[in-house]
Amino acid sequence: MGARTKARKRALDMLFIADVRQSVLDEILREEGERAAAQPQRSSSWPYAHDIVRGVADNAGAIDRLIESHAVGWSLARMPAVDRAILRVAVWELVHNPDVPAAVAIDEAVEFATVLSTDESSGFVNGVLGAIADDLHRSAP
Repeated sequence: MGARTKARKRALDMLFIADVRQSVLDEILREEGERAAAQPQRSSSWPYAHDIVRGVADNAGAIDRLIESHAVGWSLARMPAVDRAILRVAVWELVHNPDVPAAVAIDEAVEFATVLSTDESSGFVNGVLGAIADDLHRSAP
């Protein structure tokens, strides 16, 4: 597993934990930062995981609105918590990290959904992210 994939998984874990515990993301980031400092083998994935979680936290409203507007018939509250976390990571990458190609962000998210969520989640995640990527591509200058 590459460093960015590990970072995405760590970010996904932090977002999931914050969602399930109803915790503040800053608290989760602090805990993970301490863990990263104490475990050097985890340090390589920490900076990008931190960037993702901080970016999701800073843009949460816009990210969630984008997800809900493309998840036809599904509110965020109705989605499994792991799917919300997966979508939030991928949408942050699609919108806020031009260094990550859309196909990579979507493929990684679909793979996480395949491994971590329901049988239907990978198709759902793919559809939502594909629609968001198409809209972003059409609106790009």
